Amino acid sequence: MPALSVACLVGVSACGAAGGDAAVGAGGASPAPSAETASSESVSSSADPAETDPCAWLTPAERSTAGLAVPGERRTVGSAAACDYTEPGAGGVTVTFDTASALADLRPDGEATSMRIAGREAQQVADTAADDGTCTVLLAAGPSSSVHIDVSTADFRGTRESCERASTVAELIAPELPGRAG
Repeated sequence: MPALSVACLVGVSACGAAGGDAAVGAGGASPAPSAETASSESVSSSADPAETDPCAWLTPAERSTAGLAVPGERRTVGSAAACDYTEPGAGGVTVTFDTASALADLRPDGEATSMRIAGREAQQVADTAADDGTCTVLLAAGPSSSVHIDVSTADFRGTRESCERASTVAELIAPELPGRAG
């Protein structure tokens, strides 16, 4: 199974171009090597599409709370469904629903801090010393799934602010995610 890199760096173009992988950044995470295949428990084909569509997880009011003025665009990051919110000149947020890797399977690149968000296990990944404007929050979303919230700024500064935005988005979507809170 190919590694899924999740941190997006938004500069000239939006991250997570359709059908492509996101660029690896300070907060990237890849699934741990495993001989096992993904469990069928993650998401069944009969699941409600809103449960598996990251663009359906934020209402317009919630987007506003997170400082996102534009609606998200559906993307694919590796084989995972993603939603890309690109704010021209400011940066963006990408929310990826990884149905092949549980939170415990991910091996983030960078400083990982364990936390709980809305009763779910989570990790915040950022390099605050580099202050590169990127931050990732990884959320548990069931026994074999996770959600990756990648935030970056256009000028690649302000990691603390990117982490605040990633945490805000995580708090907004965590109660609505498929799978039990972990």
